[in-house]
This record gives sequence, structure tokens and C-alpha cells, in this order.
Amino acid sequence: MGFGIVDSISGELANVDHGCLTPRRSFSIEQRLGELYNGIANIIDEVKPDVIAVEEPFVSKNPRTAIAIGQAQAVVLIAAAHKEIAVYRYAPREIKKAVTDYGGSSKEQVEDMVKLLLGNIEIIGPNDVTDALAVAICHHNATMLDNLLME
Repeated sequence: MGFGIVDSISGELANVDHGCLTPRRSFSIEQRLGELYNGIANIIDEVKPDVIAVEEPFVSKNPRTAIAIGQAQAVVLIAAAHKEIAVYRYAPREIKKAVTDYGGSSKEQVEDMVKLLLGNIEIIGPNDVTDALAVAICHHNATMLDNLLME
């Protein structure tokens, strides 16, 4: 499970942290989900985020993959609920549009824009990390737009 933490300083995005939580494959599903929960809870305790943004589940060709993604997302929602942190959800196309201005962008296009928007950072980890940073950028952009509309 990728995670990405961004901050906005005078409207400019800054990468605070990013990475990947990777439970051991030899563990049972309960143990892996428990490790994800503990990892997310620790990140929340350390960073004390104002909000958490997640990607909405998407339909996968492989039902087992779809179930695993749903379970991992549920872990994040439960951790957020326990810490009383608001959660915002974004559809994959909405995330791509927020980052690249096109909802049908490729993974490579999203990665290039994420790096650029965060000051040409090096993203360490699998695509899940880039995806998590893209979700954070999407939420930032949505919040900025909401703030402008409220003025």
C-alpha cells in the first residue's frame, strides 16, 4: 500500500513523505491487514494529518485483486475513523485529471506530473507510491478550488 503526504505552503505543494507499506506475503490475510493498520496508524500518529484522501475502489479484471484493494482501503478508513480524521475519496479518472488535466492519462504521464508538481522529487517505491502522491495532489487541488469558490 502506497502512501504520500503533501503539504501546501502558500499554495505551493511540498512532499513531506512517501513510501510503501508491504506486509509479508507469508502472513495470513488477517496478519497482513493488521500490519497495514498498524503502519497507517503510526503514520497518522507521527504526521497528524488534517485529512486523509483515498482512491475510490475500481473494478479489476481479477476479483481477488479487487477484494484485496477493497480490504486495504477499508483498513485506511478504519484507521482514520479511530483517529477522527476526515476522509475524502476520489475516482481514478478524477485523480488523473487533477494531476495531468486528462482523465485517461497513462501511469507514466501521472508519474511525470507528480514528480514535476512536487519539485522534481525522486519517487522511491512501486507505482502505488506515485498513485498515493497523485491522490494527495488531487485533494490539494480540490481544496484550493473549493476555497476559491467560497471567497
